[in-house]
Amino acid sequence: MLTVVTGAAGFIGSRLVAALNHAGMSEILAVDNLQNGAKVPNLAGVEIDDYLDKREFLAQLESGRLDGSIEAVLHQGACSDTMESDGRYVMENNYAYSKALFDWCQDEEVPLIYASSAAVYGPGREFGETRQNEDPLNVYAYSKFLFDQYVRKRLAGARAQVAGLRYFNVYGPNEAHKGRMASVALHAFDQFRAEGRVKLFVGSDGYGDGEQRRDFVHVDDVVSVNLWLLENRDISGIYNCGTGRAQTFNEIAAAVINAVNGSALSIEELAQKGMIEYIPFPQALVGKYQSYTQADLARLREAGYEGAFRPVAQGVADYVRELLKGSL
Repeated sequence: MLTVVTGAAGFIGSRLVAALNHAGMSEILAVDNLQNGAKVPNLAGVEIDDYLDKREFLAQLESGRLDGSIEAVLHQGACSDTMESDGRYVMENNYAYSKALFDWCQDEEVPLIYASSAAVYGPGREFGETRQNEDPLNVYAYSKFLFDQYVRKRLAGARAQVAGLRYFNVYGPNEAHKGRMASVALHAFDQFRAEGRVKLFVGSDGYGDGEQRRDFVHVDDVVSVNLWLLENRDISGIYNCGTGRAQTFNEIAAAVINAVNGSALSIEELAQKGMIEYIPFPQALVGKYQSYTQADLARLREAGYEGAFRPVAQGVADYVRELLKGSL
């Protein structure tokens, strides 16, 4: 029986495949769209049973060719560009595709664990997984929100596990292909190595320079939650997946710089030395920017997940060490 990972060549998907391998699983059907060939190295070091383009995978599901051969689906594939303006493409890729997967999984009684997003909360300050807290600001966020709504309406009658994870700001290895949508940590690392400084936005929404706050979570901690759900197939629902800590962009920059330099300088010292620089807030992001996020983990903890989540200082330092290995 195959475990399917969609978005398998991508950031979180490829780390999931590696973790499944580490757990002794190699009967994996990797599904992705490799139009962006820069993702291929993410699959080169892992073991899979087969690969299918995402369109061919859906066609095989609909034709019945895969009936009875799939153990579970870990659905990570999506257009994750929050600035994508082609709403038709985003809704087809994120919403319609996910609905088709959900319907097939329910018909075949196959567990579905899928990637949602904290983007559904928009500019709000409450992050419990309830409808009143949700206010998507762009079509990407709306596509994730709408599929969550589709799932909610069908949970009571579900014939197999269906669990959505609302990822907060994920960072870590295997994200280099994401370009502008890569994490703040990777952008900070690249800037510091190239220019000797990290650029952050000046204050906005009542926050000081670089003091906007988000819940930054290491990709391997996200993977651990996915694997826990895979092992606990009686658990369904929609859950936040973050650290439960709102930390500043200044903290990210400081963690990157200090990890690269082997130093322990404060944010103030780094700014005084010109290693952190504050730049104007982009007009294109006004009204479309989350200045604060912090996962409410109450529902995930109540479901039984006890795993720890790394704070920025630890998680970013771990990530930078891996980045430095790759640059030698």
